[in-house]
Amino acid sequence: MISFSRLQLSQKAQYDNILFACPPRSCEYSFDNLYLWGRQEAAFFPGGIAFFSHFYGKSVYPYPIGTGDRRAIVETVIQDARERGIPCRFTSLTRPETEELESWFPGRFLFRPDRDGFDYVYAIDDLADLKGRKFQKKRNHVHKFQATHPDCLSVPLEKENLPQAQEMVDEWFRQRLEEDPHGDYLLERLALGQFKISDMRMIFEALGMEGLMLVENGQVLAVTMASRLSENTMDVHFEKAREDVDEAYAAVNCEFARHLRMKYPQIAFLNREDDLGLPGLRQAKLSYQPHHMEEKYNAYLAEGLHGEDDVEGAVVGGVR
Repeated sequence: MISFSRLQLSQKAQYDNILFACPPRSCEYSFDNLYLWGRQEAAFFPGGIAFFSHFYGKSVYPYPIGTGDRRAIVETVIQDARERGIPCRFTSLTRPETEELESWFPGRFLFRPDRDGFDYVYAIDDLADLKGRKFQKKRNHVHKFQATHPDCLSVPLEKENLPQAQEMVDEWFRQRLEEDPHGDYLLERLALGQFKISDMRMIFEALGMEGLMLVENGQVLAVTMASRLSENTMDVHFEKAREDVDEAYAAVNCEFARHLRMKYPQIAFLNREDDLGLPGLRQAKLSYQPHHMEEKYNAYLAEGLHGEDDVEGAVVGGVR
């Protein structure tokens, strides 16, 4: 079997060198997401990386990345699934990768789009400038915030002011967990709360993360964080704002895009991740007019599928 293990900070440079050499990937492949959430394990091959995840009682293999012999890696993963006695389920494939997999193993895989997992990718200029009629309402929200909070400052997040940001985030989670003690907020809180603040300072710097706070009279109104996903794309991992402050989300979204554009002129896109299939979140993300969607597909090796596998709508022969 493949010897998978959790990624370590010392592997970030090696990992990013492989990731950045690939075509654009979805947020699941961000080193920072993998490291902080710890849901997936990885195994390095010459010029590539394979992944394994066991979550909610189901084992899956996020599709391998790299510029090496990926067919050989895929064949090794298929054999790994046999040895573990589990179905071979690949996740997070791009559309070209479904065609690639079908060309290597004709008729052996079932394919299905994962619409709830599609990433929303925005042109950074759109979010920073909010130009044109299509962003009129968004501009109004930001202008309302600016008029209501004239003394609010945009403060870059640094390891020295992380404790101030964490106080606001802790309170945000406390309120959400009172409303829904067992929801996805708990998983997100556990991912962020597994580290002491002293560790977070070191991790924030080691991961090369970027962040921004909106601060008014010493009070943090909103916090957001992102990191590099490719040479021209940042992945926005995290955005939290006080619910009692109107338009704080719209304001921090716009200010962060401006901050990143000024600091990193080569960044053209912001990946704001998926909508989890939540109607309200989907509507909100669509309202910001994404430049494109980073589509994701699942692939199921037909042999060895279990009855509990949800393959409704899956098709043989690649995605059409």
